Amino acid sequence: MASDEAMTKPRARRPQRADARRNRERLLAAARTVFAADGASASLQGVAREAGVGIGTLYRHFPAREMLYTAVYEQEVDHLVAMAESLADAHEPVAALREWLQALVALVATKTGMVSALAISAETKSAVSQATSERLINALGSLLDRCVARGSLRDALAPRELLHAVVGMCLIQDVPDWQVRVATMIDVLIDGLRSSPRD
Repeated sequence: MASDEAMTKPRARRPQRADARRNRERLLAAARTVFAADGASASLQGVAREAGVGIGTLYRHFPAREMLYTAVYEQEVDHLVAMAESLADAHEPVAALREWLQALVALVATKTGMVSALAISAETKSAVSQATSERLINALGSLLDRCVARGSLRDALAPRELLHAVVGMCLIQDVPDWQVRVATMIDVLIDGLRSSPRD
């Protein structure tokens, strides 16, 4: 009898582990949505509700608010790094750069909401930013280098400068449709970097 129980226990736990993974992914997706949409008014209850789970499930996965913030932010950075690699293979260089910068804007929207909603300490923000900023700069640099190598854009901005320019445009916005406005400004910025025909 005891032997039968021992054989069935691992099988009984497997679906729970799969459910836990799915719940975690749902929570991360919900957090991105809620933080980007609600900003300072976002709540962890709202995240749990958006994910379709109870608040207890959220706290089992993320016992502290900072843990949820960090997990969402790092997942978004992972996505942007992978996106830069795929765009480099599949798109015309300037179109790839523009699409990646638009995705960066979405990340800033999510991050801005998290910073205000979760009241992350300056030390935490700094630690998270330092751990990921170089990855973003390198990803952007690979796309920018392709544009310069093709002669599509001038070598006028370093990747770090371009990253700061776009993030800065995001942070000065205070209207509901600010992402649309930043998209227009990104187009203007890219047009300003285009190579001029030589005489």
